[in-house]
Amino acid sequence: MKINKRITKSIFFLAVMAMLSSCTKNFSELNQNPNQAAAAAPETLLAPALYDVLSTNLVRSHRINNDLMQVSVFLAETREFHRYVVRPSESDAMWNSWYLELTNFKDMYKSAQATNQKSYMGIALIMDAWVSSMITDMFGDVPYFQANMGKDGLLTPKFDKQKDIYIDLYKKLDSANTYLAANIALTDQQKSLDILYQGDIAKWRKFGNSLYLRLLMRMADKAEMQAGTKINDMLVTNKANYPIFTSNAESAILKYTGVSPLFSPFYTYRAMDFQSASTEFFVNTLKNLGDPRLTIWATKFNNDYLGVPSGYDASQVVTAKSLLPDALKNNALMGNIMNYAELQFIVAEAITRGMVSLGTAKTYYDNGITNAITLWGLTVPANYLSSANAAWNDGASFNDKMEKIMLQKYFSLFFTDFQQWTEFRRTKHPVLPIGTGVQNGGKMPSRFVYPVIVQSVNGANYNAAVAGMGGPDDINTKVWWNQ
Repeated sequence: MKINKRITKSIFFLAVMAMLSSCTKNFSELNQNPNQAAAAAPETLLAPALYDVLSTNLVRSHRINNDLMQVSVFLAETREFHRYVVRPSESDAMWNSWYLELTNFKDMYKSAQATNQKSYMGIALIMDAWVSSMITDMFGDVPYFQANMGKDGLLTPKFDKQKDIYIDLYKKLDSANTYLAANIALTDQQKSLDILYQGDIAKWRKFGNSLYLRLLMRMADKAEMQAGTKINDMLVTNKANYPIFTSNAESAILKYTGVSPLFSPFYTYRAMDFQSASTEFFVNTLKNLGDPRLTIWATKFNNDYLGVPSGYDASQVVTAKSLLPDALKNNALMGNIMNYAELQFIVAEAITRGMVSLGTAKTYYDNGITNAITLWGLTVPANYLSSANAAWNDGASFNDKMEKIMLQKYFSLFFTDFQQWTEFRRTKHPVLPIGTGVQNGGKMPSRFVYPVIVQSVNGANYNAAVAGMGGPDDINTKVWWNQ
């Protein structure tokens, strides 16, 4: 049933895109089953797969990440993420969606390779690395080298070590950079089917390398991965060969136009289903910073912005005050994959850690703040960067500097899949208050558990993976880069 639904959606998506571009040549080729890669042109696989991954990411970011990371709280007692309660079934949707679309990105690469389309080979590898990194970041050791091979009869793939997965992700992103460096232009028809960059190869290349830096920073505390050496190579020694984002205009953001097929996944949500209660941490931090994004990210309550406590005790009666605005549902910027501001904070952290000599961390920290605010069409208040709560202090401790960087990075990652949660697990910043009703021993969950279906149909490899990660298979077993 899921496959039929997926095929129907893909065909509809491509048909609409073709009509919008007034492109009727080879129309029958655009309406092919994306699960039959041998017959599908690579450009026909990109839009439906990218749209579906991002849609699932957004819905689950709203449901899970925002509660865990104190952006908002769903006040009904039917779920308790803000109390660090993550039921095993919650992992199923992400596992299924990510692996399904990963098949399409892998097929996209094979199709491009068969027809020697280097640009699409590069784009496919970037999409592969993006999705694969989310899978391993959220689960740990997972099927990777033998994954997505069901049509070849391999139904019980081996789970691979996260370290080995990351090493291969870096290889893929290096290869993508090489393929895209050829700068082979897409046809007008292909450009019309690229819903992210409209066929701008230079922007795709910058996105791939910026993503590379995000994934390198995951290994900041794993000396054997020598992430600092590669970061220095990309940013200093060999920077001409690794172009990265240079402005907000190059950010990887799928702009929801509100015109079919580019609807936000929240388009059909009722206001009451979307408008979770803003938290005290989220609201008060933005208020103390004098941050204008608060006006877009929360509603007023009694002419003020007021949040609710996260992790409150179940015996307490808590009433919503400020809410996520209903207008956010269809805001074009909600389709964020990776933005320029995040990249600036990555560089600021790299300098702070001594990984790279590239000016001062303050320069990148300030630029990150500025672009994170202006991205939303707002103006940075005159005293923002010099205010007590935001000003960079070169003489501060490493811990204080990291708190500054990661707090601002936290806001730049608003509604960006599970990146806030992932970065908190990696750095323990920003510091979040712990409510009186928090469970799980007061510990932030470290991962998703493996889906039940995986345990039942691939038991031997599942058991080996759990043992290899140090077990048990629960939300507190840390993934390798976090150990």
